[in-house]
Amino acid sequence: MNRVLVTGARGFVGSTLCPMLAQAGYLVRAAARTDGPKPAGATETVVVGDIGARTDWGQALRDVDLVIHLAARAHVLNHATDATDTYLETNARGTQRLTADSVRNGIHRLIYLSSVKVNGEETRGRAYSAEDVVNPLDAYGSSKSQGEQLLAQAAAGSSMQSVIVRSPLVYGPGVRANFLRLLHWIDQERWLPLGAIRNRRSLVSVWSLCDLLLRALEHPDAAGRTWMVSDGEDISTPELVRRIAHAMGRRARLLPVPAPLLRVAGALVGKEAEMRRLCGSLTVDIAPTREQLGWSPPLSMDEALARTISWYQSHGRFSA
Repeated sequence: MNRVLVTGARGFVGSTLCPMLAQAGYLVRAAARTDGPKPAGATETVVVGDIGARTDWGQALRDVDLVIHLAARAHVLNHATDATDTYLETNARGTQRLTADSVRNGIHRLIYLSSVKVNGEETRGRAYSAEDVVNPLDAYGSSKSQGEQLLAQAAAGSSMQSVIVRSPLVYGPGVRANFLRLLHWIDQERWLPLGAIRNRRSLVSVWSLCDLLLRALEHPDAAGRTWMVSDGEDISTPELVRRIAHAMGRRARLLPVPAPLLRVAGALVGKEAEMRRLCGSLTVDIAPTREQLGWSPPLSMDEALARTISWYQSHGRFSA
């Protein structure tokens, strides 16, 4: 029975992935930053501390066959002046250290969860693919891109196989930040100035993402490649609001404010990035993932949204 080390096992994706791995017959070792409850699905937990260039992975990697690296720094609070180095320390140098220790410990395959932000921030006319030249435009995207490169370089000179999965926005139980705020606003039937937006966005439910990670653990054609993932359906921001409202049994209240005006307003109040995500298109091409890995999203977007709303109505609406 193969043992899998999962970093970020207590996080948003990890809390769904670990039980799925256990159900699939893997022994799951959870790497955790601090002491705490053992994640559901994990057979054991190893505390590794903060992830960075000096993290000691020796104990965590002992007798491990496979690694799924989910842990990452996604948000730096208060726009810290050292944000770039904070992202690099965890997402790039931390990945480099994990990769080097994995090679030394004879790990068979390491999967790295990356981000579509490695490709860029907005698509115009064509979805991003894994073959596109990378173009990260912020510190987070740059750090994830460097993590990808460092993993590929280390794996190229070893017997360890590397797999990279680039994900768009992930939603599901435990989702936070902008998606959770959107759920709150729709639940309260607030008027949202999003009715005139004509964009296309790729999303992925945490269940579909974890399903692909499971496929990538063993599929022979996954090794040495980068794969895009999504729900397989790209929708506009207003359509997303309507679908969430329908799942909640709420009215979707959409005001037709022109997108250029929203962008200007966002820039004036320091929310330019948020407005760009709401108004702009960002899609990924999963055709190679479907065809070469024989994979399809196990849930439709509507099914996944319904599951997410069920969580929200029982737990999430109490999370500000």
